[in-house]
Amino acid sequence: MSRLNEVLEAKETVREPAQPTPVTITGNIEIRDLSFSYNDNSLSPALSHISLHINKGMRLGIVGPIGSGKSSLVRLLPRLYPVADGKIFIDGTDINHIPLKQLREAIGFVPQESFLFSRTIGANIAYGKEGATREEMENSARLAGIAPDVLRFPDSYETLVGERGVTLSGGQKQRTAIARALLKNPAILILDDPLSAVDARTEEEILANLADYYGERTVIIVSHRLSALRKCNLILVMDEGRIIEQGSHEELLALQGRYAAIHREQLLRMEIEGY
Repeated sequence: MSRLNEVLEAKETVREPAQPTPVTITGNIEIRDLSFSYNDNSLSPALSHISLHINKGMRLGIVGPIGSGKSSLVRLLPRLYPVADGKIFIDGTDINHIPLKQLREAIGFVPQESFLFSRTIGANIAYGKEGATREEMENSARLAGIAPDVLRFPDSYETLVGERGVTLSGGQKQRTAIARALLKNPAILILDDPLSAVDARTEEEILANLADYYGERTVIIVSHRLSALRKCNLILVMDEGRIIEQGSHEELLALQGRYAAIHREQLLRMEIEGY
């Protein structure tokens, strides 16, 4: 009962702005000297002095070791955690002044751990957009690379996935979550290592499908595989909450720094595994 009361009595930490400023969100993002900590412990912040400008239609890649701050950075954009005023701006407006519903409707977010409801596959995808048509849902599934798997199930899109998607593999759950985000037709698409449970070949096929979908959307991809980031306009290398390198794929390889070392390691692994 004490645990239940703790949940029932919990207070929201992210609140609606007192004086909301509706804005047309097109995808321009600016981050100004952003530092962030989960436990108010300034000695070990999750993010430290991050400054960045992401133009509309830009593809941004983020790579780094576990605990480097990659997920923390992208989770702050839809205000999943409180952020100080004057740190993150979307289309020139502080995100703390944008109505939460408008902000989150404009962002398609695929987290590392994909959550599926105990409903059908079709219902889980269609959850991304109220009133979505069957054609829209199936098109999103095709782009996300889950359609061939779904069509092999006896009940196709009417297949029940069980609590938290227990009847699906890790890769199938991730691709279903991607389809849900694509269905929203968001101005900003955030993919937080969403293809970690699929093999390299399947990842290449899905990324090829998504290339045409991106269009003028602002896309942020967090990935431990550099192959997913090669075509990004800008790639950030993070460590201990800081940006330690940034540039295009070619520029970072020429630096012969951390990114280049990760690249050599992954090429060697692919040769060993026969890709």
